Amino acid sequence: MIKKPVIGVTLDSRESGEFSSYPWYAIRKAYCNSVVEAGGVPFPLTHDINLIDAYLSVIDGLIITGGRHDINPTLYGVDSIHPTVILNPTRTAFELAIAKAALERNIPVLGICGGMQVINVVLGGTLFQNIPDDIPNALCHMQKEPRHKTSHPIKISKGTLFHNILKTEKMDVNSFHHQAIQTPGKGVIVNAVSPDGVIEGIEVPAYRFCLGVQWHPEHGASPLDKEIFTSFLKAVCEQR
Repeated sequence: MIKKPVIGVTLDSRESGEFSSYPWYAIRKAYCNSVVEAGGVPFPLTHDINLIDAYLSVIDGLIITGGRHDINPTLYGVDSIHPTVILNPTRTAFELAIAKAALERNIPVLGICGGMQVINVVLGGTLFQNIPDDIPNALCHMQKEPRHKTSHPIKISKGTLFHNILKTEKMDVNSFHHQAIQTPGKGVIVNAVSPDGVIEGIEVPAYRFCLGVQWHPEHGASPLDKEIFTSFLKAVCEQR
């Protein structure tokens, strides 16, 4: 029997509130279902930095998920914090640390929404803290439609890994983010943008597989979204 690849998936967390007055971890089923459908085994990662080496000895690939929080701007060299910024220090510290460690080991990494921003910051890049205030004439990137619906197109650059995966220069995506990449990090290639110039996709050719998307492909709003997880799992299997 062939062993299925194990994919580490980062969790969301709160100290209290919403459905529990005690600290909790959570993850949307769509993330796990997307891994299973692509042929992998989802492995939830708690936010214990001391376990990172142990996690990386078990997992074959890493997915950094999105969430309702932002990276502290001081971590990419900005002192002022925009009023819209919501911090989750424990989660952010863990995700930055495990992303850095995974890349150092050349383990395939897929960053989704905030996860793409984590990759960029790990590699020395910066972020716009609030799109409506920082980018003139920007589209609405916090759609009111359900997550399984698309809200705007993106243009995909020829010659990139992402173009090679999707075999198209255009697709429609959903959109649930108020921040975006400002300055790409070291070695980061921008592979997709929205009509207003907001960066929607990145890749880092120096690594076996390092891809980030600013939307949420786990909801399958576009038929092409599945190809992102399929290509990620293919890269994971090729390195085993």
